Amino acid sequence: MSILKEINSPSDIKQLPRKELLRLAKEIRQRIVDVVAVSGGHLASSLGAVELTIAMHYVFDCPKDKFIWDVGHQAYAHKLVTGRQQRFDTLRKYDGISGFTRMSESAYDAFSTGHSSTSISAGLGIACAKHIKHDPSKVVAVIGDGSLTAGLAYEGLNQAGDTHKDKDLIVILNDNDMSIARNVGALSSFLSRTFSAKRLQELRREFGDFLKSLPRIGDDVYQFAKRSEESFKTFVTPGMLFEAFNFEYFGPINGHRLNHLINILTNIKYLREPVLLHITTTKGKGYPPAEKNPVYFHGCGSFDAETGKCLDIKKTAPSYTQVFGRTMVDLGHNNEKIVAVTAAMPEGTGLVEFARSFPERFFDVGIAEQHGVTFAAGMATEGLRPVVAIYSTFLQRAYDQILHDVCLESLPVVFALDRGGIVGEDGPTHHGLFDFSYLRHLPNMVVMAPMDEDELRRMLLTAIKYEQGPIAFRYPRGAATGMPLEKEIKSLEIGKAKVLTQGRDVLILAIGRPVQDALAAQKILQQDQIEATVVNCRFVKPLDNELICKLAQEIPHIITIEENTRQGGFGSAVLETLADEGITTYQLKRIGTPDQFVEHGPQQFLREKYGIDAAQIVAAAKAFHRSAVTTITSRSQPHSVSA
Repeated sequence: MSILKEINSPSDIKQLPRKELLRLAKEIRQRIVDVVAVSGGHLASSLGAVELTIAMHYVFDCPKDKFIWDVGHQAYAHKLVTGRQQRFDTLRKYDGISGFTRMSESAYDAFSTGHSSTSISAGLGIACAKHIKHDPSKVVAVIGDGSLTAGLAYEGLNQAGDTHKDKDLIVILNDNDMSIARNVGALSSFLSRTFSAKRLQELRREFGDFLKSLPRIGDDVYQFAKRSEESFKTFVTPGMLFEAFNFEYFGPINGHRLNHLINILTNIKYLREPVLLHITTTKGKGYPPAEKNPVYFHGCGSFDAETGKCLDIKKTAPSYTQVFGRTMVDLGHNNEKIVAVTAAMPEGTGLVEFARSFPERFFDVGIAEQHGVTFAAGMATEGLRPVVAIYSTFLQRAYDQILHDVCLESLPVVFALDRGGIVGEDGPTHHGLFDFSYLRHLPNMVVMAPMDEDELRRMLLTAIKYEQGPIAFRYPRGAATGMPLEKEIKSLEIGKAKVLTQGRDVLILAIGRPVQDALAAQKILQQDQIEATVVNCRFVKPLDNELICKLAQEIPHIITIEENTRQGGFGSAVLETLADEGITTYQLKRIGTPDQFVEHGPQQFLREKYGIDAAQIVAAAKAFHRSAVTTITSRSQPHSVSA
C-alpha cells in the first residue's frame, strides 16, 4: 500500500513511525519523477530536498510555523505532502498548480516565490511580525542552489543578526555543491550534534548570562569564553561566515540522513535566536540521470522516466538563444573588446561556447544581477564592449543600476534580454512582459526587438558597434523561424523601421516576434479584400517618428502589436508620438497583455488567450473596415426630414 496516497496534510506525516519515512521519501521521489517527465519542470532541486521536506514537516507545525522556500523550485515534495498530491499531475499546466510556491494556491505556502534569494528577507519580516504579535511559532527559510551568491541574501542575514533585536529565525542552507562550501566530513557532523543538544544550549545560555552579569568585566569574559568554545568549530566549517552575522551555526550535516536531520531540527526548534543550519545534499538525489546531469535536470522539458532521455520534439530551427550564442562567438573572434557577462545562467543564455572560446572575456557573476550591471559599466569605462545577457524578468532586479550606473553617463553597455515576452509554464515570475516599459523611459537608452533570428544577429552587431550609450534588445524563448541566415551580418540604422507590405485600409505597426503574426494577418485580410500596410518597427526607442506619422496620416486605422504589457509599452510610445506631433484624426487599437500578471501555461495557448496573435489583428482590422464602410454608407444616404 502506498504511504504517499494516505498523506493529505503534514499531520499525517507526524503519525508515521520513523522507519516508514524513508519509504515515504522514495515514493515522493518517484511521484516527482513521473510527473516532471511529462510536464517538465525543476526536477533536480526538488529531488535533493525530499528528506529535508519530510523532516521539516515532521518536526514543525506548518502552516502555523511558516516555511519559505527560496525560489520555490525545490518545493515539489512540500506540495505533495500539503494536500496537493491529487492535483500534482497538473503541475505547470494552465489552471494547474504552479511550479513555484504561491500564497494564493495554498495556506502552506507562506510566501510567493520564483526569483532567488528572497527567503531570508521575507522570513525575517514574518519573524519580526510574529514577535510584535507575541506569536511564538517558528519561521524557517530554506535557501540553496546558489542563492547565497545574491546580495539580497546577505542584506537579510545582516539585519537578522543585529544583536539589538530579538529575531527568532531559522535559516537552512541546502548546499548541493553549487554554493558556499563542501562537506568537511564526519567531524563537523559530530560537532553539529554536540553543539545542538537542547540541554547544552540551555547551559551555555545560563552560563553566558552569569558571565555577563559580572561587574565591569562580565561582557569581555563572556565574549572570550564564547570565542574559545566556538573557535575550532568555526575554523573547520564554514560557520565563521555566519557566526560573523551573529547566527548560531550548525553543520554541515548530511541532508539525506533523515533520522539525524529530524534530531537536529528538533533541538534547533527550541532556540530563540537566529540560527543557520547547513546541510549538504545531492542535487537530483535518487534519480541517477539527474544526479549525473544536475544542470540539465535543474529545469528540463519532458523526458523518458526510465532512461532520462529528452522527449522534446526536435526542432528544425535553432532557438533564439542558440543563435545569439553562436553570433557572440562569431563576433568575438573579430572584436577583442567584446566581453560577456551573465548572472549564473551561462547555459540558459547560450554563452557556454563563448566561455569556452574566450574564457578570459567571460564573466559569470552568480545570482547577482545588480552587481553584474555595475560590473559591466566599469568595464565599459575602460573601452570594452560588455554584453550583459540576462533573462528579461531577472534584469528587472537591476533597474537602479541600469539607470544610475549605466544610463546616467551614457555608458556603452549592451543588454541582451533572453526570454522576452511570454515564456510559458514557469508563469508570472518568468514572463518577460515589462522590459519595453521599464527600459524605454530611461534617458540615453536604445531599445530594439528582432522579428526573426537574422535580425537578432544584426541587432547584436548594431548594439556592439553603437558607442553613444546603452542599448538593449530582447528576443523570445523557443525556436526561431528557421529562415536562412545571411552570410554577412549587417548592422541597422538606429531608429529606422521597415515597411514589409503596403495597403491602404489598415496600418499594422509591429515589434519583435509579433511581426510574424502581422504578416500572417495581412495574408488573411487580403483574402477579404482588406489591404494592410505592415511595418516592422524594430525600435521601441527611438521610434521611427517620421515614418509612423506619415503613414498614420495616410492610413488612419492603426493597430499596434507587442508581446509586452500595454501599460507604457510600444503601443503607448506610438500614441505619445502621434500626440506630440499633433496628429488627432485616427483610430488606434493596441494589442498587448493587459494590466495583470499572466498565469502559467503553454506559450501559444497564452498568446491566443491574450490575443497576441494574427487572429486578434484580423478581428481588429475587420472592425475598422466595418466602421469605415458604415460611415461611408451613412454619408451617401439622403437625409429624411420629418414633419
